[in-house]
Amino acid sequence: MVGLISGVRKNSLAEAAGIVAGDKLLSVQGAQVKDIIELSFYTSDYEVDLEVENVDGQRRQIHIDKYPDEDLGLEFDSAVFDKVATCYNNCIFCFVDQMIPGMRPGLYVRDDDYRLSFLYGNFITLTNLKEEDFQRIIQTHMTPLYVSVHATNPKVRCEMMHNRFAGELMEKLERLFAADIQVHTQIVCCPGYNDSEVLAKSFDDLYSKYPHVLTMAVVPVGITKHREKLHPLRTFTKDEAITLIDQVTVWQQKCREETGKTFIYLGDEFYLLAGREVPQADWYDGFPQLENGIGLTRSFLDEWQQTLELLASYVPTAPAVVPVGEGAYPVLKPLMDELNQKFGSKHAFVPVPNKFFGGKVNVTGLLTAGDILQAVQGKRIILPAVVLNNDNLFLDDKSLVQFKESFGGKVELAKGAKELLHLLLES
Repeated sequence: MVGLISGVRKNSLAEAAGIVAGDKLLSVQGAQVKDIIELSFYTSDYEVDLEVENVDGQRRQIHIDKYPDEDLGLEFDSAVFDKVATCYNNCIFCFVDQMIPGMRPGLYVRDDDYRLSFLYGNFITLTNLKEEDFQRIIQTHMTPLYVSVHATNPKVRCEMMHNRFAGELMEKLERLFAADIQVHTQIVCCPGYNDSEVLAKSFDDLYSKYPHVLTMAVVPVGITKHREKLHPLRTFTKDEAITLIDQVTVWQQKCREETGKTFIYLGDEFYLLAGREVPQADWYDGFPQLENGIGLTRSFLDEWQQTLELLASYVPTAPAVVPVGEGAYPVLKPLMDELNQKFGSKHAFVPVPNKFFGGKVNVTGLLTAGDILQAVQGKRIILPAVVLNNDNLFLDDKSLVQFKESFGGKVELAKGAKELLHLLLES
């Protein structure tokens, strides 16, 4: 178990001790640590002894005097120093199984690690937890966790996950609740499998455990063109999306009346498919599952409007094109039309067909460099930051540098509506 140090913050204790990026952390206080959670525990005292190995393989002992809980200033290439726990289910909807072959290894990792759930909000199934994992979660009070439910009906969950132990979900949740561990939950909804009455049971079961169950998100299954020899699935139709929204809205109203919280939230794709307006911001209760795509559209719309109100005296910059997924385009186009009319600008959102994944994949975050380059022309492009990972790579393994070379014009990045507007307008 070795922690690869990817960075050392300036003016930190680690920098003062001579630790540099590329060094390996071998032990802390004489013990090997599994992850940054244990690292935090072992480095919380006044004195810390580290064993570090440099790139040449030379080991050295480092003693650091510090204040309790003072951060060392170390950054790691992974939060987990031992092997990431992977998923042994064979879910009928697994997106990893639908990836095109030959991409970078990280795209095929089906992690099911409770530590990544606690640290970053990754969803876990609880089917791959060992007894020692349960003990550690409880003893260190790792809360909240993020749990993939899919169905509380034991038979349905077992069938969807192809795991005969998947039906033990509620018993495992109860064990966590008894230790005062809270959870956020999600359901990947597949028409004909876990919608309708099955979804109603899942809602009843999970809502009955509120506030141990903090939230419940329902997101539509994603279907790509790469489903050879996989379980037959389809996406929701417009009418089915409308029916689901109507069904869930009744539950949301009930929850708000009883708890003041919406509790159950729908993925934006349902509203976009149904042609319905996404709920107002207060319906999302602070956007607790924003990273799961719950409320992204409303968050963007509100941020756009709030920022625009402060930019009345600004003038347009050079015409820019902004690639977006086909699902969001109908909602975003009127925003740019209004902007252009108000400021005399010539900017444009451009809908990009997702040829790489195909199927019904139409969200901005899954656009590839190749598809964007095919769909977009112009001298200036502003990329939504969600199309890149932390290493500035697109899903089709093209780097941002390669994209800039292929595009030829000016390439900029925007993380949200505020950054985008500041690139589209200037004082």
